[in-house]
Amino acid sequence: MIRTAGTAYWILFAASFLAIAVWESFRPVLVLSESAQRRWTRHSLLFIVAAIITTVIIPLNPVLLAASLEGSHYGLLSRPWLPLGVRWVLAVLIIDLVKYASHRALHSVRFLWRVHEIHHSDRDLDVSTAVRAHPVEVLFFQATNVLTIAALAPPPLAVLVAQLLSVFESFFSHANSLLPERWQAVLGWIIYSSNTHRVHHTVDMHLQNTNFGDIFPWWDMLFGTYSAPLGAGRTIAFGVAEDQSGPHPGAVLLLKRPFVPGPRNAVMAQQTGSN
Repeated sequence: MIRTAGTAYWILFAASFLAIAVWESFRPVLVLSESAQRRWTRHSLLFIVAAIITTVIIPLNPVLLAASLEGSHYGLLSRPWLPLGVRWVLAVLIIDLVKYASHRALHSVRFLWRVHEIHHSDRDLDVSTAVRAHPVEVLFFQATNVLTIAALAPPPLAVLVAQLLSVFESFFSHANSLLPERWQAVLGWIIYSSNTHRVHHTVDMHLQNTNFGDIFPWWDMLFGTYSAPLGAGRTIAFGVAEDQSGPHPGAVLLLKRPFVPGPRNAVMAQQTGSN
């Protein structure tokens, strides 16, 4: 099952990326400020570095961990009186709730924000933004995910479903394209779309502190951090206020930036070329 789970994950990863890339190439909302090739190269390098570091430091497969905990008497969801369907639903919901809380922490703790700012400093928004993340951020999410699974001892297939939904949502919500308003009116109550998540990537700090959800928008609605889509006709500036001009930083500089003291503009002045 573990091998099948890994295969399913990477097939959906590749299929989702390609499908969203095709969609946004035919129906783009914005003209990118640099070529997709340069963006994809830079963001792919970040993804590869983060994947290697995370695998070395936390070499735990979430599905394998859940499988190893089956039958545990200590997991919160490992209760014989709980119907399997209820355990499935609770597992997916709680995993998503923890990702919501983790995302809020990235915006609330100063060092975590410096790390997460690498993701937010993208002045454009497209499918590749989904993998524009610092290794420390990826480690943080992996650690909270593993701890959640260890505490819950959820059904392994429920963990796989949560992973598959999350990887699709990550690409779908960052697309440089929008759902038709009639579709958003329905789907917007169930899942996050690019219509809603792009609000989170605007330079407006108030709006950046909304729409933290990973799969479902319900946690934002419940905790008062939900913002409705801004509308297709509204001009939106993405990124962070300090990085609205100058060359696009390369992968190496993005990896160093959270650890470089001083104003962000001073850090940007070190950039001599994009990777």
